[in-house]
Amino acid sequence: MTVDERKPINTTGVIQNLILENRGKLSISGVLDVLSFDDQVVILETELGLLTVKGENLRINKLSIDTSEVIVEGDISSLNYSDKTTEKSKGSLMSKIFK
Repeated sequence: MTVDERKPINTTGVIQNLILENRGKLSISGVLDVLSFDDQVVILETELGLLTVKGENLRINKLSIDTSEVIVEGDISSLNYSDKTTEKSKGSLMSKIFK
């Protein structure tokens, strides 16, 4: 997909922060749900779409429902947003915890 083919995202009223410290600690605000995670990939549903974090030895260090904040630590190599309409995996972490 070229830059010209990308659809603009309506971000009116949405505030989301990504803070990456030394490629080892990622703080994310505006997280709605954790869809899946393992030591190489973390997939999060955020206010601005699905966020995929890739790397090595990844772990979720903080998960706060009250502040919609997640902290991922490990050797982070890639951050990628995709459209909210992208098919999600069956059942999220939060839905599995609170079943």
